[in-house]
Amino acid sequence: AMTHSGQRLVNVIGEEWEAFAAQGETRTYAAGAVIFSAGDPGDGLYIVQTGRVRICAKVAESESRLLATVEPGESFGEMSVLDTAPRSASATAEVETTALFLPLAVFLRLLEQRPQLALSLLRELSGRMRALNQKYSEEILQAERLAAIGRFARGIVHDFKNPLAVISLAGELGCSESTSEKLRKIAQSRIEQQIKRMTGMLHELIAFTQPSGLHPKLEPTRFTDFLRLLTPELAHEAAGRNVTLVLPSAPPEVTVNIMPQRLERLFYNLVNNAVAEMSNGGTILLRFAVTGEELQVHVEDTGKGIAPEIASTLFQPFVSHGKQNGTGLGLSICKKIAEDHGGRIWAESTPGRGSTFSFTLPLAAQATA
Repeated sequence: AMTHSGQRLVNVIGEEWEAFAAQGETRTYAAGAVIFSAGDPGDGLYIVQTGRVRICAKVAESESRLLATVEPGESFGEMSVLDTAPRSASATAEVETTALFLPLAVFLRLLEQRPQLALSLLRELSGRMRALNQKYSEEILQAERLAAIGRFARGIVHDFKNPLAVISLAGELGCSESTSEKLRKIAQSRIEQQIKRMTGMLHELIAFTQPSGLHPKLEPTRFTDFLRLLTPELAHEAAGRNVTLVLPSAPPEVTVNIMPQRLERLFYNLVNNAVAEMSNGGTILLRFAVTGEELQVHVEDTGKGIAPEIASTLFQPFVSHGKQNGTGLGLSICKKIAEDHGGRIWAESTPGRGSTFSFTLPLAAQATA
């Protein structure tokens, strides 16, 4: 009856099986019968002769996990016998099963008499541990994938809250019968701008998951022209949360190579992060400086500053720094955008006195006559 390929112990015992079995007790279990439960004493070893046994561990009050299925010729119950601890799992007959039971004292005596039996058991246990590790490694990987999807989903919801709020308000304004034609056009422009922004955000999330080393197509753009369209939207969004956006001096008249939509996302992320740190209102200062062959942009806030213990992880993905919403993906996207433009990004802060996030953009090469 024992022809299963996994007859490890039976193969070791070989022709001596009858003498070996005479030292034990043959037991028969109906389908579904519990052979032993977690917490029971380790009183002996079982070798399946016919049938099949399920080894399960309890992971919650009403949930069990399958650890192994034991086929004819294979053993179970040896773990608690070897370490003298109570059973750590339960064994249940999946179908009608016959098993040879070797009491503890008999099993230990056989181990002393037959070193090959001990080696076979070690191989059996090693094989099971490898299979179990592989199983849980696959489950952990799947769980991490699902968690990553969840983090991305939460990030999308969080990032879309502000533009959706603007669209909602602009929609109400534009549909009101008392709204003037001028205000309708402003509402329409706001809606179009936010839809464009949301589309860019989705594209950026997709781009974030793409392999690195891809070079975006940059176009020469007058920096003042770029800011002229963006600054009113940034200011309007910040004002809705009692934060004032200030440009202490006019932006420099320089040309930079950029992807406008992606650079807008960088500004929105930095400004929204600053706004989130000033729940009681405050000021955001946009400062600019041209040094050598690059433009420096500084986004300075009057918030509480960056805690020293999180300073080194600011630009790592999925680090939320204690925020209730979001995933910390925003600053890692900022880093990617800055680097894809050939620049760099960094942060400086004095706790209690606000923080400044800065990034650079290389100047476009000037045409010569």
